[in-house]
Amino acid sequence: MELGAGDPPPGGPREGQTFAGGSLLARYASFVKLPHTLFALPFAGVGAILGSTVNPAGVTWRAALWIVVAFAAARFAAMGFNRIVDRRWDALNPRTAARELPAGRLSPVQAWAGVAVASTLFVLAAWQLNPLCGWLSPVALAWVFFYSYTKRFTHWAHNVLGFSLAIAPVGAYLAVAGHWSRPWYSLVTLASAVMFWVAGFDIIYSLQDVEFDRAHGLYSLPARKGVQRSLLIARVFHAHAIVFFIVLGVLHRFPLHSFYLLGVAITAVILFREHRMVAKQDPQRLDLKLIDRAFFHANVAVSSMFFVFTLLDRLLQG
Repeated sequence: MELGAGDPPPGGPREGQTFAGGSLLARYASFVKLPHTLFALPFAGVGAILGSTVNPAGVTWRAALWIVVAFAAARFAAMGFNRIVDRRWDALNPRTAARELPAGRLSPVQAWAGVAVASTLFVLAAWQLNPLCGWLSPVALAWVFFYSYTKRFTHWAHNVLGFSLAIAPVGAYLAVAGHWSRPWYSLVTLASAVMFWVAGFDIIYSLQDVEFDRAHGLYSLPARKGVQRSLLIARVFHAHAIVFFIVLGVLHRFPLHSFYLLGVAITAVILFREHRMVAKQDPQRLDLKLIDRAFFHANVAVSSMFFVFTLLDRLLQG
């Protein structure tokens, strides 16, 4: 598979972070935007690292393998389900008309089959980790599927998406630790940080569809508040994320120290630069390709750096 090359598929130019080629594997990978796994998976790794502070014996190659399988399967199921329920709007939107379902590169039966297999694999992987993860896995699936309907009735769908991705570090923590955090609000703080981080980026990403959302009665903050006010809300959300991450380190909700806080500082710098770049654009003539690239690259940078510095912090503690 070759990323970003090849002739445009039926329906218009292909979106970023998708794959050329006609193989079923390439079509499924584009169907769920497989490269986006790179900016979400590292936070599952952060959750596992934090879980190791209370149960070092829980960190095994077997646990790491099943955490990755569970995360990848859950993300495939969630994204695939979203593509299925949104296919009517995707077909009408010039930006998304080339996606696999509206362009006919995958059939609804193939899409549903992929979601069913991924959902089953997620539940299986969760049970392989421990009973707590197993029992919670259907709840997690229900929530990530629920997100796909939120743009029909609430402008705060971005936060629902954020909480969907926040399940990843919480689930990885439970997989390693085997129980909820003590004190109980430590994991809530971690989940809140990830939720605001994702919600802020999703607001920026949704700038691409402001006029389409308004014309078709879909809900998003940019469609309701406009570009400038939405960018302000995104900045506030990211400021909240940084505060919650700092709280985890400074108040020692987990045994985190200087390298972790350095990772938080680097994250803040990346987010600041990202917002400056987006703010320079003319609200009436947004560069959609720039927004898409910024969304992907900044997310990968934030999550990867955060994981690396959290891991360094943990390793230096012995």
